[in-house]
Amino acid sequence: MSPESKDPGKGADAVDDIEVTDPVSAPDAEGVPRRSTRRFPLFTRDTARPEGGGRAASGDAPAPARQWPILVVLGVVGLGLLLVAFDVVRVGLLLIGAALLAGAILRWVLPGVGMLAVRSRFTDIVTYGVLGLAIVLLAMMAQPKPWLQLPFLKDTLHYTVSTN
Repeated sequence: MSPESKDPGKGADAVDDIEVTDPVSAPDAEGVPRRSTRRFPLFTRDTARPEGGGRAASGDAPAPARQWPILVVLGVVGLGLLLVAFDVVRVGLLLIGAALLAGAILRWVLPGVGMLAVRSRFTDIVTYGVLGLAIVLLAMMAQPKPWLQLPFLKDTLHYTVSTN
């Protein structure tokens, strides 16, 4: 191990001869401050938090209270998985789909949802909503005795699988 790598302020891949400066405040060769640029920086220092990714409650609240939206969604999904494990499949799957739909609604309505915010607000709403709706519809069409029957699906299966 080299003496430079023992410095706690430097990472394992730190390089001494590269200096990262802010393009707005760094002066050029004549000492004139540079203008603002829209170009991406040469080195990324941090990852931007998704919109709405702040705490769902104030900072002085305990950790579970700060992350209540994702805990609600995960709790309902866990209950649905428990019901599926105990052979109450349709109700369990409906709970899982409803939890994802509730996550989409929470992401849409609340300004801060904590760890429920993974991507942009639009992407999260579409992802949670489409997956939740698909799970709910498939649970309602599950055999035997489906609650929802779509006649065009039977015709589609008849024309795609021919028995000669």
